[in-house]
Amino acid sequence: MSPVGVPGDRLRIVPANEAACEDLDAVLGTRGPGSRCLCQRYKLARGEAFGSFPAEERASRWHDQTSCGDPTAPATSGLVAYSGDEPVGWCAVEPRTAYQGLVRVFTVPWKDRTEDRRDPSVWAVTCVFVRAGHRRRGIGSALALAAVPFARGRGASALEAYPITTTAVIDEELHVGTVPMFEAAGMRQVAAPTPRRVVMRLDL
Repeated sequence: MSPVGVPGDRLRIVPANEAACEDLDAVLGTRGPGSRCLCQRYKLARGEAFGSFPAEERASRWHDQTSCGDPTAPATSGLVAYSGDEPVGWCAVEPRTAYQGLVRVFTVPWKDRTEDRRDPSVWAVTCVFVRAGHRRRGIGSALALAAVPFARGRGASALEAYPITTTAVIDEELHVGTVPMFEAAGMRQVAAPTPRRVVMRLDL
Protein backbone atom coordinates (compact mmCIF):
# COMPACT_ATOMS: atom_id res chain seq x y z
CA MET A 1 0.00 0.00 0.00
CA SER A 2 1.14 3.55 -0.65
CA PRO A 3 2.91 5.57 2.04
CA VAL A 4 0.67 7.84 4.08
CA GLY A 5 1.85 11.24 5.24
CA VAL A 6 1.89 11.69 9.02
CA PRO A 7 3.31 14.84 10.66
CA GLY A 8 6.95 14.19 11.41
CA ASP A 9 6.90 10.76 9.83
CA ARG A 10 6.71 9.00 6.51
CA LEU A 11 4.32 6.20 7.25
CA ARG A 12 4.06 3.01 5.21
CA ILE A 13 1.14 0.64 5.76
CA VAL A 14 1.19 -2.93 4.46
CA PRO A 15 -0.99 -6.03 4.76
CA ALA A 16 0.21 -8.04 7.76
CA ASN A 17 1.28 -11.01 5.64
CA GLU A 18 3.87 -8.71 4.05
CA ALA A 19 5.37 -7.95 7.46
CA ALA A 20 7.81 -10.17 9.32
CA CYS A 21 6.36 -11.93 12.34
CA GLU A 22 9.06 -10.27 14.44
CA ASP A 23 7.72 -6.88 13.36
CA LEU A 24 4.20 -7.74 14.51
CA ASP A 25 5.57 -8.89 17.84
CA ALA A 26 7.55 -5.65 18.19
CA VAL A 27 4.39 -3.54 17.77
CA LEU A 28 2.52 -5.21 20.64
CA GLY A 29 5.67 -5.47 22.75
CA THR A 30 6.37 -7.65 25.77
CA ARG A 31 4.41 -5.74 28.41
CA GLY A 32 0.92 -4.33 28.71
CA PRO A 33 -2.48 -5.38 27.37
CA GLY A 34 -1.40 -5.77 23.75
CA SER A 35 1.19 -8.38 24.62
CA ARG A 36 -1.37 -10.31 26.66
CA CYS A 37 -4.22 -10.18 24.18
CA LEU A 38 -2.27 -10.67 20.95
CA CYS A 39 -5.48 -9.74 19.15
CA GLN A 40 -7.30 -12.86 20.33
CA ARG A 41 -10.09 -11.21 22.35
CA TYR A 42 -12.68 -11.64 19.59
CA LYS A 43 -11.12 -14.84 18.25
CA LEU A 44 -11.73 -17.06 21.27
CA ALA A 45 -14.01 -20.00 20.65
CA ARG A 46 -16.99 -20.67 22.89
CA GLY A 47 -15.72 -21.84 26.27
CA GLU A 48 -12.18 -20.53 25.76
CA ALA A 49 -10.59 -17.95 28.03
CA PHE A 50 -7.19 -16.26 28.17
CA GLY A 51 -6.35 -18.33 31.22
CA SER A 52 -6.90 -21.59 29.37
CA PHE A 53 -3.91 -21.37 27.06
CA PRO A 54 -0.52 -19.67 27.36
CA ALA A 55 0.69 -16.50 25.64
CA GLU A 56 2.85 -18.63 23.32
CA GLU A 57 -0.30 -20.26 21.94
CA ARG A 58 -1.98 -16.88 21.50
CA ALA A 59 1.08 -15.64 19.61
CA SER A 60 1.08 -18.74 17.43
CA ARG A 61 -2.58 -18.21 16.56
CA TRP A 62 -1.96 -14.56 15.74
CA HIS A 63 0.92 -15.44 13.45
CA ASP A 64 -1.24 -18.03 11.70
CA GLN A 65 -4.15 -15.61 11.32
CA THR A 66 -1.97 -12.87 9.85
CA SER A 67 0.16 -15.23 7.70
CA CYS A 68 3.01 -12.92 8.67
CA GLY A 69 6.15 -13.39 6.62
CA ASP A 70 4.24 -14.89 3.67
CA PRO A 71 3.62 -12.22 1.00
CA THR A 72 1.94 -14.81 -1.25
CA ALA A 73 -0.71 -15.74 1.33
CA PRO A 74 -4.25 -15.34 -0.08
CA ALA A 75 -5.57 -13.68 3.09
CA THR A 76 -4.45 -11.91 6.23
CA SER A 77 -6.14 -10.42 9.28
CA GLY A 78 -4.83 -6.88 9.42
CA LEU A 79 -2.43 -4.11 8.58
CA VAL A 80 0.98 -3.08 9.93
CA ALA A 81 2.29 0.50 9.92
CA TYR A 82 5.98 1.35 9.56
CA SER A 83 7.72 4.62 10.29
CA GLY A 84 10.77 4.21 8.10
CA ASP A 85 11.86 0.65 8.81
CA GLU A 86 10.38 0.54 12.32
CA PRO A 87 7.05 -1.25 12.88
CA VAL A 88 4.85 1.14 14.86
CA GLY A 89 1.18 0.18 14.46
CA TRP A 90 -1.34 -2.62 13.99
CA CYS A 91 -4.94 -2.65 12.77
CA ALA A 92 -7.12 -5.78 12.92
CA VAL A 93 -9.48 -5.77 9.92
CA GLU A 94 -11.13 -8.73 8.21
CA PRO A 95 -14.60 -10.19 7.61
CA ARG A 96 -16.83 -9.70 10.64
CA THR A 97 -17.61 -13.43 10.64
CA ALA A 98 -13.94 -14.14 11.43
CA TYR A 99 -14.47 -12.82 14.96
CA GLN A 100 -16.27 -15.64 16.73
CA GLY A 101 -16.55 -13.74 19.98
CA LEU A 102 -17.92 -10.64 18.28
CA VAL A 103 -20.60 -12.66 16.48
CA ARG A 104 -21.72 -14.20 19.79
CA VAL A 105 -21.94 -10.92 21.72
CA PHE A 106 -25.40 -9.37 22.03
CA THR A 107 -24.77 -5.77 23.04
CA VAL A 108 -21.89 -4.56 20.84
CA PRO A 109 -22.43 -4.48 17.93
CA TRP A 110 -25.85 -6.12 17.71
CA LYS A 111 -28.23 -4.31 20.05
CA ASP A 112 -31.19 -2.74 18.19
CA ARG A 113 -29.86 -3.89 14.81
CA THR A 114 -31.22 -6.39 12.29
CA GLU A 115 -27.84 -7.20 10.74
CA ASP A 116 -27.21 -10.70 9.39
CA ARG A 117 -24.37 -11.86 11.61
CA ARG A 118 -23.41 -14.50 9.04
CA ASP A 119 -22.79 -12.05 6.18
CA PRO A 120 -19.10 -12.46 5.28
CA SER A 121 -19.11 -9.39 3.03
CA VAL A 122 -19.30 -7.05 6.02
CA TRP A 123 -15.83 -6.42 7.41
CA ALA A 124 -14.89 -5.04 10.81
CA VAL A 125 -12.05 -3.15 12.46
CA THR A 126 -11.74 -4.52 15.98
CA CYS A 127 -8.36 -3.18 17.10
CA VAL A 128 -6.12 -0.22 16.36
CA PHE A 129 -2.90 -0.35 18.35
CA VAL A 130 0.06 2.03 18.18
CA ARG A 131 3.40 1.15 19.70
CA ALA A 132 4.49 2.98 22.83
CA GLY A 133 6.63 5.97 21.95
CA HIS A 134 4.77 6.59 18.69
CA ARG A 135 1.32 7.58 19.91
CA ARG A 136 -0.46 10.90 19.30
CA ARG A 137 1.11 11.22 15.87
CA GLY A 138 -1.92 10.25 13.77
CA ILE A 139 -0.78 6.68 13.16
CA GLY A 140 -4.01 5.15 14.45
CA SER A 141 -6.06 7.42 12.20
CA ALA A 142 -3.86 6.52 9.24
CA LEU A 143 -4.44 2.82 9.92
CA ALA A 144 -8.21 3.33 10.14
CA LEU A 145 -8.12 5.21 6.85
CA ALA A 146 -6.03 2.49 5.19
CA ALA A 147 -8.49 -0.17 6.33
CA VAL A 148 -11.10 1.19 3.89
CA PRO A 149 -9.31 0.45 0.58
CA PHE A 150 -7.90 -2.73 2.11
CA ALA A 151 -11.40 -4.08 2.78
CA ARG A 152 -12.87 -2.71 -0.45
CA GLY A 153 -10.11 -4.30 -2.51
CA ARG A 154 -10.92 -7.69 -1.01
CA GLY A 155 -14.59 -7.57 -1.85
CA ALA A 156 -16.14 -6.10 1.30
CA SER A 157 -19.60 -4.58 0.90
CA ALA A 158 -19.25 -2.54 4.09
CA LEU A 159 -16.75 -1.79 6.83
CA GLU A 160 -17.69 -1.36 10.48
CA ALA A 161 -15.92 -0.25 13.65
CA TYR A 162 -17.01 -0.16 17.29
CA PRO A 163 -15.13 2.74 18.91
CA ILE A 164 -15.37 4.16 22.38
CA THR A 165 -16.90 7.63 22.72
CA THR A 166 -14.47 9.02 25.30
CA THR A 167 -10.71 9.02 25.72
CA ALA A 168 -10.97 9.38 29.52
CA VAL A 169 -10.36 5.66 29.94
CA ILE A 170 -7.47 3.31 30.57
CA ASP A 171 -5.28 2.57 27.54
CA GLU A 172 -6.61 -0.97 27.31
CA GLU A 173 -10.09 0.32 26.42
CA LEU A 174 -8.77 2.43 23.56
CA HIS A 175 -7.87 -0.57 21.41
CA VAL A 176 -11.28 -0.27 19.71
CA GLY A 177 -10.38 3.19 18.43
CA THR A 178 -12.11 6.56 18.78
CA VAL A 179 -15.03 8.18 16.99
CA PRO A 180 -12.97 10.96 15.30
CA MET A 181 -10.53 8.35 14.01
CA PHE A 182 -13.25 6.54 12.08
CA GLU A 183 -15.11 9.70 11.07
CA ALA A 184 -11.93 10.78 9.31
CA ALA A 185 -12.01 7.45 7.44
CA GLY A 186 -15.51 8.22 6.15
CA MET A 187 -17.56 6.15 8.61
CA ARG A 188 -20.77 7.35 10.22
CA GLN A 189 -22.57 6.27 13.36
CA VAL A 190 -25.39 3.79 12.79
CA ALA A 191 -26.07 2.61 16.35
CA ALA A 192 -25.26 3.37 19.98
CA PRO A 193 -25.50 0.04 21.82
CA THR A 194 -24.04 1.33 25.12
CA PRO A 195 -23.44 4.76 26.68
CA ARG A 196 -19.73 4.57 25.75
CA ARG A 197 -19.67 2.51 22.55
CA VAL A 198 -21.07 3.18 19.09
CA VAL A 199 -21.26 1.31 15.82
CA MET A 200 -19.78 3.14 12.85
CA ARG A 201 -20.11 1.98 9.26
CA LEU A 202 -19.16 2.80 5.70
CA ASP A 203 -20.94 1.07 2.82
CA LEU A 204 -18.38 0.37 0.11
